[in-house]
Amino acid sequence: MKSAYELALEQMEREGIERPRALNDAEREQVSEARRKAQAKTAEMEILHQDRMAKLADPAEREQAEMDYRHERQRVEDRRDREIERIREGS
Repeated sequence: MKSAYELALEQMEREGIERPRALNDAEREQVSEARRKAQAKTAEMEILHQDRMAKLADPAEREQAEMDYRHERQRVEDRRDREIERIREGS
């Protein structure tokens, strides 16, 4: 019985999509580091966001703060994903 991963790779090949190459140890470490940095930044942002939300009473200000937090979090995640993609491409 094939794993879901193996089935997905076969599906990619049938669709003409190139198989992803395996990462070497240094690249895996770089990916891990990119993830650790993003996780640390997200944790820091979460703490600051919770502190700010505790101090805000106005619903409009709370909504704006929440939108700002979500936007900033998405920016950090996008940066992490771009960095991981760059590592995987071997650049």
